[in-house]
Amino acid sequence: MKEIFDRIFERNRLNRRLHWTTIASEKVLLAIIGLLSVVASAQYIWGMFQVGEITLADLFLLFIYVEIIGMIGAFYSTNRIPVTLPIIIAITALCRLIIMQSKDMQALTLIAEAGAVLILSGAAYVMSLKDKLSQDKLEQEDRDLAESEKDKLP
Repeated sequence: MKEIFDRIFERNRLNRRLHWTTIASEKVLLAIIGLLSVVASAQYIWGMFQVGEITLADLFLLFIYVEIIGMIGAFYSTNRIPVTLPIIIAITALCRLIIMQSKDMQALTLIAEAGAVLILSGAAYVMSLKDKLSQDKLEQEDRDLAESEKDKLP
């Protein structure tokens, strides 16, 4: 019985069987999120025109919509979501919150939110360094491979 259970739930075998469902559901859900982001931004722009006023908080929200759409575009072009994009979206959302509530906000809350922006900014910087180091490492491996192939030639 244990042998049958192990065969059914063998990690590699199960991963191969279910991998397509993960890819398909991820792409479908991201397409829906992208479409809904476009609809939400269009509705928000329409609301701004109806009110007849555009504030800085409105522009920040539109920028968040653009970043979400850009993140989805990055996924479809590279098949991965760069970690820095959600961090930048979070920074933008916090800045929008600070701008919208700064008049009614207590000083300690404002300092805490500014601290969160600083921490997220540091995280985005560290992640961008990691990406740069990874890219440099890949380029070095490509150069090493080219040199080793060159050395093999007669």
